[in-house]
Amino acid sequence: MVLLIAATMAAEPLTAADKPVKVFILAGQSNMEGKAPNTLLDYQATDPKTKDQFAHLRKNDQWIVRDDVFIKFLDRKGPLTVGYGSPGRTGAELEFGTAMGNHFEEPVLLIKTAWGGHSLYKLFRSPSAGYPAEEVLQKELDQAQAKIRKNNEKNKKNDPLPTMEEMKKEYGSSYRNMLAEVKDVGDSYATMFPELQGKPLELAGFVWFQGWNDQYGAENEYASNMKHFIQDVRMDLNAPKLPFVIAAMGQNGSKPAAGAMLTIRDAQLSMNDVPEFRGNVKAFRTDLLVDKAAEELYPTWQKNFEQWKLVGGDRAYHYLGSAIWFNRIGKAMGEAMLELVPPRQ
Repeated sequence: MVLLIAATMAAEPLTAADKPVKVFILAGQSNMEGKAPNTLLDYQATDPKTKDQFAHLRKNDQWIVRDDVFIKFLDRKGPLTVGYGSPGRTGAELEFGTAMGNHFEEPVLLIKTAWGGHSLYKLFRSPSAGYPAEEVLQKELDQAQAKIRKNNEKNKKNDPLPTMEEMKKEYGSSYRNMLAEVKDVGDSYATMFPELQGKPLELAGFVWFQGWNDQYGAENEYASNMKHFIQDVRMDLNAPKLPFVIAAMGQNGSKPAAGAMLTIRDAQLSMNDVPEFRGNVKAFRTDLLVDKAAEELYPTWQKNFEQWKLVGGDRAYHYLGSAIWFNRIGKAMGEAMLELVPPRQ
């Protein structure tokens, strides 16, 4: 599928008085959704020990609701503020969008396309990566059919067995859904955001935050799939040098990464060294931004739940649900993006 972003998002001629809205795509799996509880942000924003880390996001003891940064995340849309993560939660989009809004004179629009549990190997797999080897697909099909047969026998059902064609359709489905979401916003943004009516859109950057589900057998293919993904996104969005930021896996925190997680992190960081990506792709380590207070308490969180709620809110694979860690990642995403975008005119 080819999506001509220039045609769908910038149909009107540009004028000096009407510069285009800067559009950024934020994509990935559950950590891009965002897992810091809003109640945790509320607490830490008023706690004397942590409030300084949130002060720039608040005014008159309330969270700032931006009038120059807007966000569309699946079924939610509006001006940027807390709460655009998973239900009742906030993610890296808060600090990233704040950084973009502070930098650009033009309005900013964030399009977030994130679904928990989706791998780059399968659901986000982009077209030029092709399908896995035939023997791999056949093994997957045999396992899927065996599962249905067993369920049919156990429950006296007669559900049809999946076919190879049906199974292949799953590959790249999230990639296609991501492009469809971008196109839908490009076609309908003036209705979604009346404040932007009459303003053209300009695709300005892409942020990727993903990796967990590729640890289970697909880690050695990650570098190849990541390279294909960047190339295909740029081709399908008609943006050959689209600035691309990668928040590399870092759930290991202060402990050294190992095994598949290290393999994927290294694959993500290796995009910095691809010749064609130099100067337009920036990957950075998220483990270096760890919230040590949450990390220290996490091993005993069940025994100290009331204390835990004041520093974290989720498992290690979701960066402990730490508001501080997610905010640091969002800020680093913004800093990396501003290294790549052209200087402000």
